[in-house]
Amino acid sequence: MSISLSHLRRYAVARSLFKPTTLMRAIDKLGFVQADPIRAPARAQDLTLRHRVNGYRAGDLERRYPKLALEEAFFVNRRVQSKSSPVRAKRMDAILAFVRERGAVHPREVDAHFSHGRVTNWFGGSSNASTQLLDHMHYLGLLRVARRDNGTRVYIARARTPETAPEMGRAMPDKASAAPKMDALVDVIVGKYAPLPAGSLGFLVNRLQYGAPQWAKERAAALVRARQRLGHARIGGIEWYWPAEERPQSKRWRPDDQVRLLTPFDPVVWDRRRFEIFWEWVYRFEAYTPAPKRKLGYYALPLLWHDRVIGWGNLAVAEGQLSADFGYTGGKAPRNLGFRAALDAELDRVRAFLKTPRSPSD
Repeated sequence: MSISLSHLRRYAVARSLFKPTTLMRAIDKLGFVQADPIRAPARAQDLTLRHRVNGYRAGDLERRYPKLALEEAFFVNRRVQSKSSPVRAKRMDAILAFVRERGAVHPREVDAHFSHGRVTNWFGGSSNASTQLLDHMHYLGLLRVARRDNGTRVYIARARTPETAPEMGRAMPDKASAAPKMDALVDVIVGKYAPLPAGSLGFLVNRLQYGAPQWAKERAAALVRARQRLGHARIGGIEWYWPAEERPQSKRWRPDDQVRLLTPFDPVVWDRRRFEIFWEWVYRFEAYTPAPKRKLGYYALPLLWHDRVIGWGNLAVAEGQLSADFGYTGGKAPRNLGFRAALDAELDRVRAFLKTPRSPSD
């Protein structure tokens, strides 16, 4: 059977929105979960997991993280500024000694002790220099996240190992093993975001320079190998890629009848290039867009029904009640009783996830 764009769209939705399971199994299936601090109405990691974990409630990942075999780290979803300086290195040495002496430390404790002042952060805002230094040390592998307190990382020193490079805090790159390790990282990316158009695959492989800077020079070769070993097809002039063992045209990939409100960082909608190909409209994350210029809303959640993203919703909790406003690509909500019932069911799931009751008017 030949593969069509409709096959790819159904495949993309059904393979990502798998049957809800346990928290660890869901994260294993996803490969990784992107975290984001904005809470509207909940953080991105929670909004992603609520569709894929049985009985998930906002904050469950944060609450359970210390006891789970999980590691908070850096990968392809965030650009990292890793440049250092003699002054910065001296400050990091002092912070590391402080963390080793204290055990687990909150950024507030580090800031109170060192008073490093404030700096411009990666998205143009202002943050404590101590917080940024801790983030940088985490990236270098000098620290790890022990837990989060109300969303804020609490750090501990990473155990010293013989193979750790003193100047980086990272394992020294091994050229002989670089290729299979890079291929494994590419497989994690493809496993989460497949099917990927060629441009998106290249973009993500390039971003491995942030998650695995020690192998940055191996990216081009890794991309060549990926194109050769992954499943692929050319549709509408675009080359698409997916795990070689999967068949996008299989009848097993059947989206269900649920309506789902997805975070902007959900793997179904994360790739904006693919989003526009599949659903023929432009979705943009507007949290950092000035309010007068927003078209969808501060944190508009794409609205999925079957295998179509037909609009968006803006959700908020005020005085313990959930409020929801919707917009639709066709201008109006579908005139379908099944859709209305499915949307109501989704809002009830959101209320349970947020632990907010129905209001008398709902």
